[in-house]
Amino acid sequence: MLYFWLKLVHILSATLIFGTGLGSAFYMYRAHLSKNDEAIAFASKNVVLADWLFTTPAVFIQPITGVLLIQLDSFY
Repeated sequence: MLYFWLKLVHILSATLIFGTGLGSAFYMYRAHLSKNDEAIAFASKNVVLADWLFTTPAVFIQPITGVLLIQLDSFY
């Protein structure tokens, strides 16, 4: 049962990293297309905030859950 929950957290954090990355890239691309300095600054601030809130924790969770999954898999 522990393996299932670790795997779920691992997959969700990977999805969060990928989704936030795509969303941030799209958001910044659209801001830069506008050629509006205020819009670019606003988008940049929000992308940095999203990275700190979502991407950073997920990046720390990935290797931890990965190592634990390897250890549990080799245990069984």
